[in-house]
Amino acid sequence: MTKIPRPEAGIAPKASLAPPEKDPRQPAGFDPVALGRMLLREARTGALGTLDRMGGHPSVSLVSTATDLDGAPILLVSGLSHHTKNLAEDKRASLLLSRGGKGDPLAHPRLTLIGEVVVARSESHRRRFLARHPKAQLYVDFPDFSFLRFEAARMQINGGFARAFDGPASHILAPEALTPDYAALEASAIEHLNGDHKESLTLYAQKLLGLKGRGWRATGLDPRGLDLAFGDQVARLPFETPIFDARTLRLTLKDLAEKARAGALV
Repeated sequence: MTKIPRPEAGIAPKASLAPPEKDPRQPAGFDPVALGRMLLREARTGALGTLDRMGGHPSVSLVSTATDLDGAPILLVSGLSHHTKNLAEDKRASLLLSRGGKGDPLAHPRLTLIGEVVVARSESHRRRFLARHPKAQLYVDFPDFSFLRFEAARMQINGGFARAFDGPASHILAPEALTPDYAALEASAIEHLNGDHKESLTLYAQKLLGLKGRGWRATGLDPRGLDLAFGDQVARLPFETPIFDARTLRLTLKDLAEKARAGALV
């Protein structure tokens, strides 16, 4: 299998930064950090840019994406693919994530990450990726497939006319979530929600996020929100403040469920 640098060769995640200063030339309601986090956590696919090993030209391919606990994108790649072979020669890469939608494609927000890739070997990488892409279970154990973690150094956001930002990617990452304790909390919470609180998950989607469908499931949890999925549709339920312990998480989810049952929109 094509060799990719191990994690110690990559860009170490930095601590979360204070929010960037508001640009008076941009609309008052434009929040690049909130938008970047939403685009990062909601994406199921992205355009991966690598450097072609034959001539050094930019090469772009479509990849499926999930996120690590801190928000770093996780990719499942084949050692036979051109982008994997390119990354074995040069680990520098970019990743474009776009929400898409009706109308002019350029009117919809998109996020570009710039950084490097490293091998992802944690069990949580596999679990979180398969929760977002359950059909990948068919080939995830093929010997030529492996997980990569995209360690972003910079981010570029285009949220539409007069809505742009270029700065450190650490604005939208949560490196403080990369601990064994939080990984255990996340795995336990997801299992509990999907096993015992299926009704609440659907209420979150329908009443708090205005979405349709019954049978929504939780696919991931991080300090700033809960990821949901229904078939190929995904959604993000953000928390008002970051959550790092089981008690606060339990109280927050209970409060959100009560709001949803009351039909309140947040």
